Amino acid sequence: MTKVVVYTDGACKGNPGPGGWGVLLRSADGTEKELFGGELGTTNNRMEMMAVIEALSALKRPCQITLHIDSQYVLKGITEWLQGWKAKGWKTASKQPVKNVDLWQRLDALVSGAGHTIDWRWVKGHAGDPGNERADGLANRGVELALRQRA
Repeated sequence: MTKVVVYTDGACKGNPGPGGWGVLLRSADGTEKELFGGELGTTNNRMEMMAVIEALSALKRPCQITLHIDSQYVLKGITEWLQGWKAKGWKTASKQPVKNVDLWQRLDALVSGAGHTIDWRWVKGHAGDPGNERADGLANRGVELALRQRA
């Protein structure tokens, strides 16, 4: 199984507002790929999720992934909350609809159905981690892209 190191990040100028997502993929042989994109009316949490979705979607065969993420929302959602939400018909413990359910369902399908082995690692954002800083820069490029498309 190919080993891949992934860094993801999301950015939003206003919450909601124009947002972007960024991904840095690094394979075991040192090959790197950068991905980014954005949307006009979105939230930071949605962009954090889109970064992970786009990263996993870019991998065309099952991989052994070390995924670095600075979003506690996405990390806890995928590792702690998801199974309960699914068991409750996509409702929270307080019986409210899960926010961003469309993206959670997409992410769940990618995590459970693509054959990847994923080691989820939280990294503190804006703290000098080189991979996270690059993903953050890509996410900000995604915001700029979204803003240019509006013009």
